[in-house]
Amino acid sequence: MKFQCSACGLRMNSVHFKQEGLINPKLTSVCDLCLERGQRPEDFANIAVQIFAQSMLYTFTGSDASEDRQFLITDKQQRKCYEALIQDYDGNSLAQQQLPRSDFNKAVIASETGKISFVPRKDLTFAENLEKLGLAVNFQLNEVDYIDRERVRAKYHYRCQYCGRRGHSVDHKDPVSLSHNNDFDNLILSCKECNRIKSNMPFKLFMQLNNQISQVNQKLVTYENTLATLKGEFEERRRSLAATMHLKGVVNDPELNEIRRQNKQLQDAIDSLESDYHDLCNLREQHFVTGWKLVQEEGKTNII
Repeated sequence: MKFQCSACGLRMNSVHFKQEGLINPKLTSVCDLCLERGQRPEDFANIAVQIFAQSMLYTFTGSDASEDRQFLITDKQQRKCYEALIQDYDGNSLAQQQLPRSDFNKAVIASETGKISFVPRKDLTFAENLEKLGLAVNFQLNEVDYIDRERVRAKYHYRCQYCGRRGHSVDHKDPVSLSHNNDFDNLILSCKECNRIKSNMPFKLFMQLNNQISQVNQKLVTYENTLATLKGEFEERRRSLAATMHLKGVVNDPELNEIRRQNKQLQDAIDSLESDYHDLCNLREQHFVTGWKLVQEEGKTNII
C-alpha cells in the first residue's frame, strides 16, 4: 500500500507514514523524510491517510482542513525518480543492513534541496544512484575464490543440489547478504535458475518448499536430459545435411528435401518439448515465490 505525502508529493510505501504510539500506532499526513526535514504534520491534511487511520483505529496526526498547497518537489518526473530510488532502498535488505535509513533519508533530502547537485536517474542502477549521492553500499559480498568454487563443483559433480539438473553456480546456503558467511561448509552447488529463485530466502525454508515438489524436480531432470539428446541428434542431422549437400554439389533434390522434412519435424518436437519445460519451470518458480511471500506476510503484525 502506498500513500502520497502532502508535503513533498512523493508516493511511497505506507510504512513511511507510520510511527509507533503508546497504545496504537499512529499515521502522519507527511512522510518520514518530510518529518526529518522539519515539516509539521499538523500543517498538512491527508484525507487518504486520515481515513485509513480511522479504519485501523490508529491515531492520525495532521490537519483536518484541506487547502491547496504546492508540493515541495514540483517536477513530476523528479518525483518519479525519487520514488523509484526510495522503492529500491525499501526492497533491498543488503542496502538496509549497511546504510541506516536516517542516512539514506538525509542524502535524499540533500538532493531534493540542492545541497547535493544530483537527482536520481532511472537509467542508472540503484548502486550507481547511491554512489552519486555519496552513499556507499557493498553489493559484492560473495568472496568465494576460484579454487573453492571448483572444489564445490567437483564435490557435487556439477549437479544442482536442489533440483538435480546440471549446475555451475556456487550458492550460499545461508544468503551471504544476511550471514556474510563465505566458509566452505556454507557453499553448495545449484543451477542458475535455483540460485536466482532462492536469492535471499532462508535455506531451511527453500529446502522445505523444494521437498514438496520432488516429483516436479525429477520431471525437470528428465526434460533436460531428453532435450539434450534431441538437440544433439538435431545438430548431427544438420551437419549430415550440410555434408550431403557438399558431396552432391546441389541444393535441391528429393533426398535433401526428405532430410530437411525430417529435420523440421524433429525441430518442431524439440520446440514443443521446450515450451512444456519452460511452463513447468515457471510453475515451479511460482511455488517458491508464493511460499516465500506467505511466510513474510505471516511475520507482519498488520497490513502496513
